[in-house]
This record gives sequence, C-alpha cells and structure tokens, in this order.
Amino acid sequence: MAFAYTVKDQFGLYFVTFTVHQWADVFTRRDYSDIIIDSLKFCQKEKGLNIYAYVIMSNHIHLIIQSRQTPLSDIIRDLKKFTATKIVNAIRENPRESRRKWLLWLFKKEEKVWFWEEGYHGEEIFSKAFFDTKLKYIHQNPVRAGIVEKEEEYLLSSCCDYYGNRKGLLELAEY
Repeated sequence: MAFAYTVKDQFGLYFVTFTVHQWADVFTRRDYSDIIIDSLKFCQKEKGLNIYAYVIMSNHIHLIIQSRQTPLSDIIRDLKKFTATKIVNAIRENPRESRRKWLLWLFKKEEKVWFWEEGYHGEEIFSKAFFDTKLKYIHQNPVRAGIVEKEEEYLLSSCCDYYGNRKGLLELAEY
C-alpha cells in the first residue's frame, strides 16, 4: 500500500501526508512541532522546497508542496529521517515528558528509530479545483478534530495566511 501513492514527477505539485507511527499524539507538545517547522524552513531555504499549505495535527501532517531544485522524494526522505531522529532525541531529553518511556518504546524497532509510518500518500495536483479541495481539507482538519471552531484559529496551519489575519509560521509559495 505504501507504494500506491508515489511522487512520479519530482518537480510536480503534491499533496502529502506524514503519519506518526501508531498515530501517537506527539505534536500536542510545541517542542516537537517546532522541530517540524524548523526542518521545513531548512528545506525551503537549502533544498528549494515550496510550501503552499500545511497543517500539523497531533499525530500527522498534511502539506501541499513542490520542489524547484532537489527531487521531491529526496526532500521527503531526508526530512522524515532527520525529524524522526531529532524528535525522538527531544522526547528522550525532555524532563517534562510524562510519556517518555512509552513513546521511546513505541518508536523503537530492532534498535532503530521508527517515528513515521512508511510512505507519505503523495497525490499529484493537476488542477486548481483539486488544489482547492486539498487546501480546504488541510485547513478544515483542526475543525473536524474538534480542536478549534474556526479553521483560521489553529496556530499550526497555513490557514491564517490565506485569510490574511496574521502571518503563519512558514513562508508560503503562491499557487
């Protein structure tokens, strides 16, 4: 199943999803979501990643992304590998992490880090209508989860940039 959705056009526009192993609620702590934000900023600056939309939920991330210089599959592979190690280390070193023992057990497989589920469910975006559908899906995620009443209230999302009521955490490319 992991190979049903793959990036065929390495410089195409894609909707992707990264899911935490066993859907563990890791990004309820800002320390860990900040690692994702910083890593995405690095990929934007150093690898040519364009981000059009994003949402970081408690246990998964949705993005609409495109690369202008590095093959998208390479960016995704490196991003997932780096963030997995960095987040697991942050969990290990966080004195306030009450779930430390359980999370470290959960994210360990044969002495290796297993933070992200395999794959990323990449769907190529071919039209403005499909882009708009995925954009709405991304921004409505926190509303559907019952976290906020209005999509623009969620802090770990690009929605505020689209509404223009405040600046989000990441620079967005224009579609």
